[in-house]
Amino acid sequence: MNAFSAILRRDLLLAWRSRSDLLISLAFFVIVGCLFPFGVGAEPNQLRAIGPGVLWVAALLSCLLSLHRLFAQDYQDGTLEQMLLSPDPTVLWILAKVIAHWATTAIPLLLITPLMALMFDLEGGAIQVLTASLAIGTPTLSLIGAVGAALTLGLRGGGALLALLVLPLFVPILIFGAGSVDAYLSGTGASAHMLLLGGGALGALALSPIACAAALRISTE
Repeated sequence: MNAFSAILRRDLLLAWRSRSDLLISLAFFVIVGCLFPFGVGAEPNQLRAIGPGVLWVAALLSCLLSLHRLFAQDYQDGTLEQMLLSPDPTVLWILAKVIAHWATTAIPLLLITPLMALMFDLEGGAIQVLTASLAIGTPTLSLIGAVGAALTLGLRGGGALLALLVLPLFVPILIFGAGSVDAYLSGTGASAHMLLLGGGALGALALSPIACAAALRISTE
């Protein structure tokens, strides 16, 4: 656990020192969310219908935009190789890096999501469901994305390949996340979608660090 807390503090500090990268991801989320009302018009019913899906897609792409930085800097300066050779459990410090990525990428999105949702004329209850679905679903995006980032580490054109690898795996999270708001608005309740998102998050938490550790060893050989 000392290694876990040390890596977590280190990655959070590095993220804070390179705040411009974090602002780019946040600005991307805001810009994508703002473009759709201009493109489809200001008809309230139409905005309410597309709002949850648009904000979920924007959050997904914003997360994808920052995934390549998860291991790249440590790989370039040789830190990653030393971490793999250390006696500390690999899955622990991988989990710490994923948590740091989620905290620096997803938490700002969660804070600004209620303001973005108002642009789509969503009511208070729908905004709460949307924010909760993002809070449950975005950790899964970071966990799955970490495996893709490890597999494409050091490859030329790795960013495009990373997108091709992880975007199909993101689709179920997108469906259940956006569907939770639609289910709430239709009166059927969002609990089933939330449970599916939670189950996906727990499954990714159990499997992704192990797969990521194996992918990192392959990429550094």
